[in-house]
Amino acid sequence: MSFWDSLLYDLFPLIWSGMITGCLYALGALGLVMIFKCSKVVNFSHGNVAGLTAFLVYGLSSGMLMSLSWGAAVLVALVAAVAIAFLIYSIISPLVFESDLTSTIATLGFGLIAQGVTLLIFGADIVALDLPIPRFAFSVLGLLITGYDLTVLAVAVVTIGALFIIIDYTKLGIAFRAISENPFAAEVCGLNLRSVHYFAWITASILGVVGALLIVPTTFLSVTTVATFMLQAFAAAVIGGFASLPGALVGGVLIGVLMNLFTFYVSPEYSSTFLLAVILVALNIFPNGILQKVGGSRV
Repeated sequence: MSFWDSLLYDLFPLIWSGMITGCLYALGALGLVMIFKCSKVVNFSHGNVAGLTAFLVYGLSSGMLMSLSWGAAVLVALVAAVAIAFLIYSIISPLVFESDLTSTIATLGFGLIAQGVTLLIFGADIVALDLPIPRFAFSVLGLLITGYDLTVLAVAVVTIGALFIIIDYTKLGIAFRAISENPFAAEVCGLNLRSVHYFAWITASILGVVGALLIVPTTFLSVTTVATFMLQAFAAAVIGGFASLPGALVGGVLIGVLMNLFTFYVSPEYSSTFLLAVILVALNIFPNGILQKVGGSRV
């Protein structure tokens, strides 16, 4: 097999698997962007809170805390994620209206608290969270497509599609867009900024839980697994532009593909360095996001 044949033999499967992982990065990035668009806060607690809820699913379904069915455990985790997002925003909301920087730093504290609670309840052991994902595989044009791939694609399409429908066609979504564009004018027109902020924080938390639960089957669950996953989501948000929801989607897929190619062809040991380099290059070439550079329009 020639070099080019070998390259193509590996390249397309790598791009495919990178796109699947990128869908999960996009879910995490969308949560970060939603919060930043309306409240101008970079939520550094996003990964640790999502990790805590993933551990909650493990504890509730494995018998460690309770022996619930998988669906019931996920439902409880989603309710917990909503409650945590509500609590965090309720506490820092006075800071949000005073200083973007102060409220952003405050989210670092909540991230450490979430990590501490995870360690306190579940310990530092690495565990396996087995989700009921269909286990089958078939080949199409040389690509090995698994039940996990199709599950991730289906969940990502439904979740992201529902999010964009809510933002485009509901009163709450219209209020979100108005406040994202001009919060002062939106408030003068009678919109309640806090209500829309709650909507963004709660929605972001739910997106984080979905992304965390879907990334776990590809690795083991530890106290740092989801936080590390959210670093890739952060890079996706940077590439797409921190104020662009479509940009977060494109950035997530792009980061997934780039990371997959680098890990395979160069070295997995330097993946964090590569990710940092990608962020720096993106900030220099596309400081406002790749979509604004190309198209000049945003949602």
